[in-house]
Amino acid sequence: MELSPEDNLRMNVLLAQNLQAVRIDESKMIVFALTDKGEAKVPLNPNCKDEKYIKLVKAALSTHVMGSPGGYPVFLKRWTRMGQARDESLVQLLMLGEEEAVVAAVHAAGLTDELAERAWWAMPSAENARRMLEKEAVVKGKTGPVLADFLIEFLPFEEEQRAMIESVRLVLQPGLIDEEEKQKLWKRARNKRSVYVGFMHSVPDDLPVEINAHPLYEDAKEKLTPLAEAGNPYAELIIRAFSARGQAFMKTAEDALKKPGDQEVVESLLNAIAAYFKTVIPDSFTEDDIEAICTEAGCQCEDNDDIKAVLDLMPEIESTLRACVTLACLNVKLVNPVFARSDAIGTVMRKKIKHITDPVFEQLAVLQNKA
Repeated sequence: MELSPEDNLRMNVLLAQNLQAVRIDESKMIVFALTDKGEAKVPLNPNCKDEKYIKLVKAALSTHVMGSPGGYPVFLKRWTRMGQARDESLVQLLMLGEEEAVVAAVHAAGLTDELAERAWWAMPSAENARRMLEKEAVVKGKTGPVLADFLIEFLPFEEEQRAMIESVRLVLQPGLIDEEEKQKLWKRARNKRSVYVGFMHSVPDDLPVEINAHPLYEDAKEKLTPLAEAGNPYAELIIRAFSARGQAFMKTAEDALKKPGDQEVVESLLNAIAAYFKTVIPDSFTEDDIEAICTEAGCQCEDNDDIKAVLDLMPEIESTLRACVTLACLNVKLVNPVFARSDAIGTVMRKKIKHITDPVFEQLAVLQNKA
């Protein structure tokens, strides 16, 4: 079986051009191509069932691009989604008219801004936009802002909380959106708490909310700066956490923890909070028991020389240091036993993890001078 004579002629004319990317609209039976002269299209006139005819078209593309009619090996889907496609083959992947080949290209570590632009033309989807915005070359190129704008516009239609968090985290990378867009995005968090988590991951020290510094900030800054400059991580963290930006992070973490929508939001939120305090995480601790973590944090304050140096200057912040160490130890193993037995979301889920979140709220309150 071969292509119909007129399609064979049109495809040969198309393939003679300098192709950059190809996509196939299987519902309308049209081949679209991006060339150095612009966009071209070939309406197909099948001489057999559409599905079989599309395979013939893809075989023709593959023969031209790769020298073999075999096409893209879809069985390598998992491998290529791990970013293992060879950089030198990315140009070819975008010319096969195969969606999974485009996915392989956008996952590849060597994706350039130019190739990202072609891939976006070939298959514009939220997931592809997220994967491409993981690449520095794309973020700093002209395609980055285009992808960021799309993800922001698509956010109200995003169904998965995890994807929503990731979209927000990625579009907040420097240079992608302006301050006005950032403010608009932040306002959405009033109805979608997941947005807060994306901000916490991406810009923990630059959240768009006005909060006063901790009452002890100026005192801590004056007394602890020499220790911080000498490399004491606890002194450095206290100054950071007591600042207005630090207090904004604590308030945002508290707000986000009040009504997480599902299990993935909880896990991402715990990771975001722990990342903020990671400089004081103990070498070892009981990862799956929040009560044990709180107890061990107290012991840490008694045995750690850096902590003692801070307490010599500010003995009144011992509870704050315990809170910092406790929050540094947050991780998904705390909630895994609950989530392994239940797929609950919303209010039911929040009740099931209350024994974990209540101690977290207590530590956040200490850091905000509420306790």
